[in-house]
Amino acid sequence: MTGGAFRALYEELRDRSPRAPDDRRGALGHLTPDRVVAAAAEVRSGRTVSLAAPIETLPGPDDPDPARHRMIAPAAGETVGDGLHFARDRFAMNVHGDADSHLDALCHVMYDGELYNGVPASSVTPEGARALSVEVVRDGIVGRGVLLDVPRLRGVPWLEPGDHVTAADLTAAEAAQGVRVRAGDLLFVRVGHRARRQELGAWDTARARAGLHPTAVRFLAGRQVAALGSDGNNDTAPSAVAGVDFPVHVLAVQAMGLHLMDYLQFEELTRACAHAGRWSFLCAVAPLRLPSATGSPVNPIAVL
Repeated sequence: MTGGAFRALYEELRDRSPRAPDDRRGALGHLTPDRVVAAAAEVRSGRTVSLAAPIETLPGPDDPDPARHRMIAPAAGETVGDGLHFARDRFAMNVHGDADSHLDALCHVMYDGELYNGVPASSVTPEGARALSVEVVRDGIVGRGVLLDVPRLRGVPWLEPGDHVTAADLTAAEAAQGVRVRAGDLLFVRVGHRARRQELGAWDTARARAGLHPTAVRFLAGRQVAALGSDGNNDTAPSAVAGVDFPVHVLAVQAMGLHLMDYLQFEELTRACAHAGRWSFLCAVAPLRLPSATGSPVNPIAVL
């Protein structure tokens, strides 16, 4: 995709939906209270499934800066005797790494000096984000989730790194799975990243990974999706656009105000949906309340 074609697509998607100058929720505006109520009807069995992968604490090809978890108490060599004692620990992580499940806030992507809806990029400082932080979703994201399984559609266990998911793939997956993405839905697109990683081992995903083609974002805009998640990074590597390494992030987050969830885990959900014979469910996403953060580790829960 040429730089000029990408710029035209960016402007198309940015201008497609009118928004108030003070809008800070972005595509979450599609997730109206009546749609949340309707999503509750998706619960049939009451089965709950986590869409997050276990947090990594050991370095690997895709995770040179893993999360750090250490015990504070009991201390090394400490004997715990009678009476009351507490186990205590400390945790730190690079939120936007290439291994752990996380949510991108709308302040995460800066393009041409701006965040979503014209908010100056200068509003993100070394002290944190003054606007569009993960605090925007402090009340959670709850709605109808839809899983589209592209490897299932193509008859393969996973997409190979560098492969693109197109709008035609998404439409074909809907038809094959008997489901339709509707306004206000939380869309989850499986590329099989986790299955490949588990089977073949980790690799340098910064150089090669499967994801959406930038033109597939038109599908998200046309269906008025409220949030997007993938078991990969949502973006393909190498990038389809010269000079723009993360075009889907630019289009979805900065142009459309769409919260993204990267590196989720869909293998158990895929089995559950296939067993139930349906690919929609109630989904609850609850990021940590980090008032000035650009994202958060996240553990979305599907309720079937």
